[in-house]
Amino acid sequence: MATIERNEVFATVCRHLAEILEISAADISESQTLADDLGADSIALIELVDSLEQEFSDIIPNFQFEDDDLSGLLTVADAVNYIVLALGK
Repeated sequence: MATIERNEVFATVCRHLAEILEISAADISESQTLADDLGADSIALIELVDSLEQEFSDIIPNFQFEDDDLSGLLTVADAVNYIVLALGK
């Protein structure tokens, strides 16, 4: 399994969020909430999850966000932590 540092995961999450929400990745921090701070609606969150699953499926075999875990995906850090945990770090 490839080694990816937390800061690389954060940068990837920011890139996907910026593209989906049409904002600057530089304006995104880990402490921000996806809905309240960044304005992500349920469709944007589905797009984010799908794009991150595609991005990381090459590195993490069968990677996906479990449906039961999606309710806990509230902040940028939650998304980063979920992926880092899946990476086994």
